[in-house]
Amino acid sequence: MKIDMDAIRELRPAEKLRLIEQIWDDLAADESQFPLPNWALAEAARRRDQMTTDSQLGLTHEEIWKNINDVRNG
Repeated sequence: MKIDMDAIRELRPAEKLRLIEQIWDDLAADESQFPLPNWALAEAARRRDQMTTDSQLGLTHEEIWKNINDVRNG
């Protein structure tokens, strides 16, 4: 497969992000193409369990959006 990198470089940042989004959506549409190895599933479960039991880890949705809005508003 040949990808025209010059054409990609000429895209505006928003267009590049849209291209990435389209590629990501295409990959996500068929999970069978990229099955996760057991170690990755186990690690994800471990991290989920750790986050569930320790309220000091991570942020709530509200906290994340507040941080985003704070950055936007200076």
